[in-house]
Amino acid sequence: MKKKLERDTLLIHEGYNPQEFKGSLTPPIFHTSTFAFATAEEGERRFSGAEDGYIYSRLGNPTVRVLEDRMMMLEKGEGALAFASGMAAVSSVLFHLLKAGDHILCSRGVYGCTFGLLELLEQKFEVTHTFSPLQSEEDVEKGIAPNTACIYIETPINPTMELIDIQMVATIAKKHDIPVVVDNTFCSPYLQNPLELGADFVIHSATKYIGGHGDVIAGIVIGNNKEEIEKIRKTTQKDIGGIISPFDAWLLLRGLKTLHVRMDRHVENAKKVADFLKSHPMVERVIYPGDTENNQYGIMKKQMKAPGGILSFTIKGGKKDAQLFLNSLQIIKTAVSLGDAETLISHPATMTHSVIPPESRWKMGITDNMLRISVGLEAFDDIIDDLQNALEHLKKDRS
Repeated sequence: MKKKLERDTLLIHEGYNPQEFKGSLTPPIFHTSTFAFATAEEGERRFSGAEDGYIYSRLGNPTVRVLEDRMMMLEKGEGALAFASGMAAVSSVLFHLLKAGDHILCSRGVYGCTFGLLELLEQKFEVTHTFSPLQSEEDVEKGIAPNTACIYIETPINPTMELIDIQMVATIAKKHDIPVVVDNTFCSPYLQNPLELGADFVIHSATKYIGGHGDVIAGIVIGNNKEEIEKIRKTTQKDIGGIISPFDAWLLLRGLKTLHVRMDRHVENAKKVADFLKSHPMVERVIYPGDTENNQYGIMKKQMKAPGGILSFTIKGGKKDAQLFLNSLQIIKTAVSLGDAETLISHPATMTHSVIPPESRWKMGITDNMLRISVGLEAFDDIIDDLQNALEHLKKDRS
């Protein structure tokens, strides 16, 4: 074919040729722990790196490799690695970049388990971290210390939905020769590509939009330098061992085939939910990147294809009111994940970010009346009816 294939087509075809696998339309699941060598000499060549080929599934697997190639294409990188969880991906990149005594500059909000990992690194290895708004060049420059070894950001930030200008941060980081790591889970590669904006590594909790069906736990790392990715493969991933199973890789490949269709529907529904919540008297504030009144709307337009399927909002009241609201929902499920076909809602202060001390949560903007909703693929009217009924129940309780 002369024409370069579109990304929506590559989501389905990239990295796999059926003719190489006896014509199987779907990539086979290579559920094997090890691979037999034709000769002892072949084994020696593979272990020495003189010859490419599979050795042991902790070091590489054909099903997993198709997934990695497809994610590398989607994020427009030079290499990719699949892991057993999003946190395995996060920890592997940080272990690769850091040594004892280093410093990490972070966006002021991060996922609760990432916060826990940062605390662990400080307690055990004296790797310190600083949280910064990273909203201006001054913020970035001020946050960089002589021992800063990487800049780690989420955008949008979980759960405050605050955005970070990736290109701005990456430009300053490059002046100081500091790698930038971006957690791109909330957007998926369909809506945002941090490597194109200057980041060095992109992380996904593939459990979320990549899988899309709530039936797999996995993580992905994509880098802009193949050699760096291969170093992680041959050291941190190999020796710590947080590898993905071939079956889970296959589930992610299945999910990727519908990523573009699903994301368009997630975004469509989320915009309508945001508009509805903004109009309700029991809602204090709605935080959604697609809101034209959001002061970060310009950043969204600059670096995201669309504003995504997740939003946060605060209701009038406190923790008990938030919990009463959750308990009044019928269709929408109270759960801490996101990116599933089902609409999911959570209370970050007592769930995903409960490990963070209250004072630190408040500084991040995570209040007791904040709720995060991952808008699913259901009929929009049914989602709205459920929210409406729960809000009316809360209103009656307050009156």
